[in-house]
Amino acid sequence: MTSQTAFTAPNKPLGGKAYGSIGHLPNSRLGPGDWHIHEGQAKILTERPRKGDRIIVTEKLDGACMAVANIDGEIVPLTRAGYRARHGRYEHLQLFEVFVMQRYAQFEALLKPGERLAGEWLALAHGTAYDTGHEFFEPFVPFDLFRGKDRVLRDEFKERVPAAGFLPAACVHDDDVMPIPVEAALARLGEYGRHGSTEPVEGIVYRCEREGRVDFLAKWVRPDKEDGKYLANLRGCAERWHWRPSDPVPSPIRTEGA
Repeated sequence: MTSQTAFTAPNKPLGGKAYGSIGHLPNSRLGPGDWHIHEGQAKILTERPRKGDRIIVTEKLDGACMAVANIDGEIVPLTRAGYRARHGRYEHLQLFEVFVMQRYAQFEALLKPGERLAGEWLALAHGTAYDTGHEFFEPFVPFDLFRGKDRVLRDEFKERVPAAGFLPAACVHDDDVMPIPVEAALARLGEYGRHGSTEPVEGIVYRCEREGRVDFLAKWVRPDKEDGKYLANLRGCAERWHWRPSDPVPSPIRTEGA
């Protein structure tokens, strides 16, 4: 079973969470504590954007949301809740610190003080298994860059993140005129997505940029998605690791997910 260490809450380096929650589109499968976005927002994303809206859709991967922050010049790996990765409850969260230290120079080159990069940590299979030999599999897949509390715009993200050697979550739609329905976005993504999933992809994430800022986000998760089906502590099954510290850390600069 996944090892769980004794946990006492230390300080959070950012003073709060490293990443928040995103609301769901209609007909998206909800988990505990999830909610649907307003119907009007859903129409903006999928049917009728406002003048000046830019709608972006990327693949939703299935792992643990983690982040890396530059805090006063120090590169700090963080759990989604905002604790240092080494203080995470589970081994796969703690191992994110090892991964980040192995790629310290890349994160240092990318992140300016006050910035943080959020992404999906795929080291341990959660509800979806991945083919680690796939051309575009990486154990950490970035999907958001922050400057302070604000999300960096898509153009800056897609310029800086791949240039630093990281492969972002695959983008299937980016348009400042046309929306895209969920079914059409999923068709573009393909049943198994772009990052080596060996079973139907978990879902997609919509993003609306407007007037020089990120206005709002929403996600769609397939109705039959089964959370945590590969997690030993939940299901009593054998762990399925996609990455361990003994594995080589890929570092080529690629643009498939940009």
